[in-house]
Amino acid sequence: MKFLNKTITLISVLMLTACSENGGQKEEYTKGSEITQEAKNIEAKTEKVVVYSSRKEHLIKPFFEEFTANTGIEIDYITDKAGPLVTRLKAEGARTPADIFMTVDAGNLWLAKREGVLQSVTSTTLENNIPNNFQDPDNQWFGLTVRARTMVYDTNKVNPKELSSYEDLADAKWKGRLCLRTSKKVYNQSLVAMLIARHGEAKAESIVKGWVDNLATAPFSNDTKVVKAIEAGQCEVGIVNSYYFGRLEKENPDISVALYLPENSGQGVHVNISGAGITKHAKNPKAALQLIEWLSSKSAQQMYAGLNLEYPANTSVESIEQVQAWGELNADTMNLSKAGELQPAAVQLMDRVGYK
Repeated sequence: MKFLNKTITLISVLMLTACSENGGQKEEYTKGSEITQEAKNIEAKTEKVVVYSSRKEHLIKPFFEEFTANTGIEIDYITDKAGPLVTRLKAEGARTPADIFMTVDAGNLWLAKREGVLQSVTSTTLENNIPNNFQDPDNQWFGLTVRARTMVYDTNKVNPKELSSYEDLADAKWKGRLCLRTSKKVYNQSLVAMLIARHGEAKAESIVKGWVDNLATAPFSNDTKVVKAIEAGQCEVGIVNSYYFGRLEKENPDISVALYLPENSGQGVHVNISGAGITKHAKNPKAALQLIEWLSSKSAQQMYAGLNLEYPANTSVESIEQVQAWGELNADTMNLSKAGELQPAAVQLMDRVGYK
């Protein structure tokens, strides 16, 4: 009987030990689940979007900081020229860390699409916020800001009634009075590409040859130098992106140069964009789309308008007062994908007529 009692006692102890051990395992599993969930929470808190951008840091950093403050999603970015960034995306392939490619000029965005480094996206927000002519027909890129390629003129020597269109600057009356930026810059390549789209290559070539014949001096390296050359009396009229003039006007409201919004054969002012697309191998496409959608929103578009004197791409957002004072922008409505599609032809055309 004593032996039986001892056996029962031993069995009971073993059972209790087993229960205790099972309980311990259950508690350990629970703790493991908590640790796993905590790791997930940390991962969510440190979610990142990586941007490759040809826009300068001071023009994009404030937006990324605002987006992070609103969403908790961090933005890592690198900046370089558009061409090298597209080349890098191609070389990296599926290994790329980049979720977004951001750049200036529709020609650069078109190139990224042609090189196969972007992907199509579906977004009701972007369709509602961005006009069709400022987005890729296949939804691989979207414009975020608009820049007008305008005329500037010497207010002491030119009556604005003399000014009309890009084509008119080829007229002999402007002989020795015109300043231009170099043809090597994508802004002028896109302008000429759109002239080809509007007029055909033969007429566009005649127009650009007229510009070259009317030059007062060799082309300048940037638009700011064009404005300053007019102010200094080297020439009387030129073609520049509006915000370059705006910066100088902001520094000196009494500048003796004014801005004129020309027509492209009655079809409106030649405009271009800065924009973005989601990379083909994006690791975080959902958050990347969230960022681009936010950049198209009213709050971000108002920031864009004030920061760089550009026109908002979202037409429900007004330009700032300084920009509005230049006059109502009647923008050319042709889809800007043509700026990229016809850019090779534009470069060859400019070379043929001696536009350096």
